[in-house]
Amino acid sequence: MSRRKAREIAFKVLFQVDQVDADARAAFNYLVEQTPLEDNNRDFSWQLVEGCLQSLPEIDEKITKYSREWSLSRMLSVDRNVMRLACYEILHMTETHPVVVIDEAIEIAKRYGNENSGGFVNAILDKILGEKK
Repeated sequence: MSRRKAREIAFKVLFQVDQVDADARAAFNYLVEQTPLEDNNRDFSWQLVEGCLQSLPEIDEKITKYSREWSLSRMLSVDRNVMRLACYEILHMTETHPVVVIDEAIEIAKRYGNENSGGFVNAILDKILGEKK
């Protein structure tokens, strides 16, 4: 469960950066104060944020490739940022099996998105994972 909280915090930071151009480190520090994490999970969460932001052009290209009918700007910000986070973890981190990463992304999308978010996120991330294999 702690890894899920770490991913949720990372998602919330990406969402804030995307929506209001928030400072990622300041948003992260604020959220960690509100939801304490163990050191290893805090480090994991920040690694997700930092890596995702640094790899954003590559990640957005992958998402755009498989969401042909939906431009990034048309997507719900929740869906877009959940996929960004999971895409980064699938492509650049190896400690968690990609299927687990996708399952976690679906759960976050269902919690914060609309009734279609889980299925949409699942479809795009499955295609990205299929390309990676």
